[in-house]
Amino acid sequence: MKVYLMQHALAYPAEEDRERPLSPTGIGQAKAAAKGIKRLGLNFDLIVASPKRRAHQTAALIAEGIRYPYSDILTTEAVLADQRPQELLDLLQKEPAESQILVIGHMPQLAKLANELMQGGELLIENAGLTCINIPGPESARLEFNLRAEQLAL
Repeated sequence: MKVYLMQHALAYPAEEDRERPLSPTGIGQAKAAAKGIKRLGLNFDLIVASPKRRAHQTAALIAEGIRYPYSDILTTEAVLADQRPQELLDLLQKEPAESQILVIGHMPQLAKLANELMQGGELLIENAGLTCINIPGPESARLEFNLRAEQLAL
């Protein structure tokens, strides 16, 4: 199973709109992300999104851009920022082992999920690929990205 994690695109501040829909910039971000996903040749068996408007809008724009059926987006509270990662992991483990799943949600839930998934795992670093790890202080590191050579060539 491959799990792709994406934080929702930029939304209006809560002071401007309590529901926090995507801002015009966020809409552009989501559309550009969809184009990038399509250029990378990624296909998802499942798109999972938070029920929050900004996450669901992001999922809808990604789905539209990659021709994934909008009606097949799985909306679940397991992706909300305050949920335990295990709830989402339990949901994902019900999918076939060969599944490719895009999860669109919120921080810090996505970071917690990534940490849970990587514990005891290893990061594959390929020839001519590029990996960025941010080390903001002692005993702390964060994977910024891990691109294969083919991705860099795009």
